[in-house]
Amino acid sequence: MSVAVSGGSSSGIVIAGPLPERADEILTPEALAFVAHLEHAFGRRRRDLLSLRKARQARFDAGELPDFLKETAAIRAGNWKVAPIPADLLDRRVEITGPVDRKMIVNALNSGAKVFMADFEDASSPTFANMVNGQINLRDRWQNRIDFVDPGTLKSYALNDQVASLIVRPRGWHLDEAHATLDGQPVSGALWDFGLYVFHNARAAIAAGSGPYFYLPKLESCLEARLWNDVFVEAQNLLSLPVCTIKATVLIETLPAAFEMDEILYELRDHIVGLNCGRWDYIFSFIKTLRAHKAYVLPDRSQVIMGKWFLKAYSDLLIKTCHHRGAFAMGGMAAQIPIKGNPEKNAAAFAKVEADKMREAAAGHDGTWVAHPDLVPVAMAVFNELMPTPNQLDKARDDVVVGRDDLLTIHEGSRSEVGLRENIRVGIRYIAAWLEGRGAVPIYDLMEDAATAEISRTQIWQWLHYGASLDDGSIVTQALVEKAIAEEAARVREEVGPAVFDGGRYREATNLFKKLILEKELAAFLTLSAYRLLG
Repeated sequence: MSVAVSGGSSSGIVIAGPLPERADEILTPEALAFVAHLEHAFGRRRRDLLSLRKARQARFDAGELPDFLKETAAIRAGNWKVAPIPADLLDRRVEITGPVDRKMIVNALNSGAKVFMADFEDASSPTFANMVNGQINLRDRWQNRIDFVDPGTLKSYALNDQVASLIVRPRGWHLDEAHATLDGQPVSGALWDFGLYVFHNARAAIAAGSGPYFYLPKLESCLEARLWNDVFVEAQNLLSLPVCTIKATVLIETLPAAFEMDEILYELRDHIVGLNCGRWDYIFSFIKTLRAHKAYVLPDRSQVIMGKWFLKAYSDLLIKTCHHRGAFAMGGMAAQIPIKGNPEKNAAAFAKVEADKMREAAAGHDGTWVAHPDLVPVAMAVFNELMPTPNQLDKARDDVVVGRDDLLTIHEGSRSEVGLRENIRVGIRYIAAWLEGRGAVPIYDLMEDAATAEISRTQIWQWLHYGASLDDGSIVTQALVEKAIAEEAARVREEVGPAVFDGGRYREATNLFKKLILEKELAAFLTLSAYRLLG
């Protein structure tokens, strides 16, 4: 395998664009050759699976509804278990997530959480600098040299003696790394993130008593899980790692995947340790998957809550399925963040987190997610009280009986112009930040990532597409949406300040958000369109 770091031949990886400082430590000829091998071995299968996604979506658009697969009934009925779980992942009661910038990594590992998920996906804007610097930071973590002094504040950051276990989330199968091409085609973002991390850090992580652990996002089928399993096997062979060394947790954050939980666990049974309720992307996927079905128009986002209807069925089924197979069932994200200067609002926000985590622990989840270090003690207290053991694998949830209709029962509630306008503001503010290189963004007292903007724009698209009625009797029309976008963009300008708005990428964000909403066909992912604007 030949590798070119710049301007090379079509037989090796070619890097386009400026390289961050210290990029040569990550983009070594050996590491790029490893990634190139994975891309040659699995790139075509990835693209074929993406075509299968489109074909299945076309069937849904033609009237078919998601359902459990007849051809895999034997897997669901079988009496099999996943492989044993590593010692440092047996207690995952609180996990914190965030982007792969240096400060976040240190603070998250020191947060008191059991696990930190370092995110190359929805919480990171995929500028090339962000993606490469993230790899540098994670390598520094395993090389014990991530300590640093912030040049602005002169504050020192260093790891504690006891830190969280590290799990890395690579990008989903649908995303490319446009700055790296092989044979004239972009390298898979998933294989790029996974390949560089495992090549540079697998042995160091093992030597430290841990291992190369991953969170896998946006899977839509067991065939996509099979592809990941084959990638893991190939990587282990290439790096001479023992079988089953690589371990993964799969986010069930698409509606089709909810009908294939058993099958996903089965395909990854030598490497998987659990599934996670990726609730926000799941709502987005619910809208997207059923976009051609008028009967599935949702109410305001604030009324689509975990304790009822299709979200409750999905959570309960995930717990039952995982525990039947000896795998963990992880709860979802609490997006609340501390509200400084307002003790009453802060207390209310923390109370919401506590109630949400009580629901998860009581239902049988083995752990949960938070987005801010200050939320770790809140979630930890709940799970310590309701889950005194390291996990709840013994909670079988045999009481759960979930069929197709349960997973498709929509939430009752109303649609409001207030909800529509909030979706507009959140979407504009998030996309503007994403275009400026930030993927985890505090907006209206919540830490938002790409899933938030996806819900916002698909919900408005859905309401407009079907002329939904609002609670005041008005109908969602193009004129109403265009008027609301103009007015809410002006409101955002006042909120952030004219200088910030005019000097940032808010107008681009507004135009992109409007375009995606007004298009006749619902775009699969806004990040695919936004990525072309990153430069």
